[in-house]
Amino acid sequence: MNHARNAAMALVALLLVVAGVWSSWETAQHVLLPKGREHGTLTVTGCDEETCSGRYVPEGPASPHASLRIEHSVAAAKGQTLPVVVKPGTDEAVRTGWGGGLHAWLPLGGALLLAAPVVGGGLRMTRTAWSAAGLGGALLLGAFFAL
Repeated sequence: MNHARNAAMALVALLLVVAGVWSSWETAQHVLLPKGREHGTLTVTGCDEETCSGRYVPEGPASPHASLRIEHSVAAAKGQTLPVVVKPGTDEAVRTGWGGGLHAWLPLGGALLLAAPVVGGGLRMTRTAWSAAGLGGALLLGAFFAL
């Protein structure tokens, strides 16, 4: 019975962390693997509840995009200019640099914080749990201060 409980707790913790990586990778891939993607700057001109939009200026050759959208939480204020990479085949941008990279991995930080009590309480691995919680918290705080 003890082995079954440990296996179930390990499975739950693993599921949480894998879900965090899976959720983060959708955005993080554009920040971590920027080669071959369109780079430029986005000047925020307006925001609604979920997204901000603005004028896009590419770094290289002319772009088919005159304006792009970016997630509202990574666009600080109207008039701010942000370095971005364009998601291929869309009119969506992802913020680059430390702020954009840390923001992209926020779901993983939350998953690590959620997995920490499972690892500590269910698996009785307190040092590992504190490490996971510390990494998740550092990721969340880093993103908060970088943006």
